[in-house]
Amino acid sequence: MLRLAPSIGALALALFAAVAPARAQVGYDRPGGDYSNFTVRNGDPAACAGRCERDGRCRAWSFSFPRTLHVHATCRLKNRVPSRLEDTCCVSGVRGAGVIEPRRGPIEFGIDRLGGDYRSFDLPSDPTGKSCKSACEGERRCRAWTYVRPGYIGASARCYLKSKIPRPRRKPCCISGVVR
Repeated sequence: MLRLAPSIGALALALFAAVAPARAQVGYDRPGGDYSNFTVRNGDPAACAGRCERDGRCRAWSFSFPRTLHVHATCRLKNRVPSRLEDTCCVSGVRGAGVIEPRRGPIEFGIDRLGGDYRSFDLPSDPTGKSCKSACEGERRCRAWTYVRPGYIGASARCYLKSKIPRPRRKPCCISGVVR
């Protein structure tokens, strides 16, 4: 068996980390370094990441969901790579990064489960979607739920409770889940 000296192993690990693709993450902002900003009409952070890829000056980007930092979904392109800060308003990344939605158990970020609604209501903004999930868990009839972030279908966040389990569809507006 071939054994590498500790310094060579550490160097190999550092080299791998340098070439491994960076990942954009939901729940982080990168304040500073802005040279351009624009409204993202479809509200999808992937549009912001794509614009950075096509712009030679862009080194990093930040996307803010509607009604967080601005009324509309906004993309900010950056000419440097500022440190990221945890903030539920945003998705950010560096050039070459895809958009990675959090995967935490039964909560589906960036997923809409269209159809099967038996009740919907406005609720305060909740970037985790847990308030809508709790409402579903509290009703015997509810099998699935979808939380729509503020600014996508109205000024308020909206919770849809479902009596059946619709197929998941990727949509940046939404957070969904299955309860039963």
